[in-house]
Amino acid sequence: MNAAETQAAAAAATGQPLRMTYREACRQAIRDALIADPRTFVMGEDVGKYGGCYAVTKGLLEEFGPTRIIDTPLAENAFVGAGIGAALAGLRPIVEIMTCNFSLLALDQILNNAATIPHMSGGQFAVPLVIRMATGAGRQLAAQHSHSLEGWYAHIPGLKVLAPATVDDARHMLAAALADPNPVLLFEHIVLYNAEGELDPALQSVDIEHARVRRPGRDLSLITYGNSLPKALAAAQTLAAEGIEVEVIDLRVLRPLDTPTLLESVSRTRRALIVDEGWRSGSLSAEISARMMEGAFFELDAPVQRLCGREVPIPYAAHLEEAALPQVADIVDGVRALVRPA
Repeated sequence: MNAAETQAAAAAATGQPLRMTYREACRQAIRDALIADPRTFVMGEDVGKYGGCYAVTKGLLEEFGPTRIIDTPLAENAFVGAGIGAALAGLRPIVEIMTCNFSLLALDQILNNAATIPHMSGGQFAVPLVIRMATGAGRQLAAQHSHSLEGWYAHIPGLKVLAPATVDDARHMLAAALADPNPVLLFEHIVLYNAEGELDPALQSVDIEHARVRRPGRDLSLITYGNSLPKALAAAQTLAAEGIEVEVIDLRVLRPLDTPTLLESVSRTRRALIVDEGWRSGSLSAEISARMMEGAFFELDAPVQRLCGREVPIPYAAHLEEAALPQVADIVDGVRALVRPA
């Protein structure tokens, strides 16, 4: 039993929350999956000897060996295609793509094969594939490593798209994804890997169907996901001191969207602000806004508003990168403008 397991066992015995990083939660989820099912294996660039580009798979090669922790060439189209083939053959691959920008090199495999084979085969073939990839900006990794492309994939029927923003979700979403007979994409925000949170030892599983209300409120629905969730919660705390009670919704599942939860919330609060690190044009936030306009138009006291990333390639310079992304102060100002218009 390693140190993480010892801590987890102690927390479970006492019923006390266990504090850990998002990175460690991801690692424990992968390790448990490898132990639970001999058909499961991990493949990707630098996942073995290097321990993963973000150290998520560190130590797993030594524990499980090179047949289950497989370092691949720098060829996303090849190893994603191999993962699809392995899934069709009955295995349960976890494919890691270093950053979602690089997933575009495997877009043909993801869109034209993983997402379509179950449909085109009339349900005769399942593709139980999980693809993990880092997304988002905030680490000064420049434009080719920092974009938020999960909204693109949320456009594609046949895929399930997840964005864990909490330690609990990072720890438990993988098991649910592996149990799904169809391909699941897990987008892990790079800034969250170092973030710490409390893991509920009583929680054994999470669903991958529904959004979550992370903070109840009455004055406005603040809808977001990924690394914008802690920013939204910080903004809500600031606004509460002013008497503005914001309801914070963590989307968690980007496809299929949990439309009923969103409509129920905005029907009560009557205002909504969507925070999306992705680009505004053709964005996931645009889809959510349209669904609210279609499903709750007469409950709205103001037009649905969006706060998105600037429509530029993500800059390298720290101050420009920060300016390109929605920040806590921007969220606070956006809520104030909706709740207390000039």
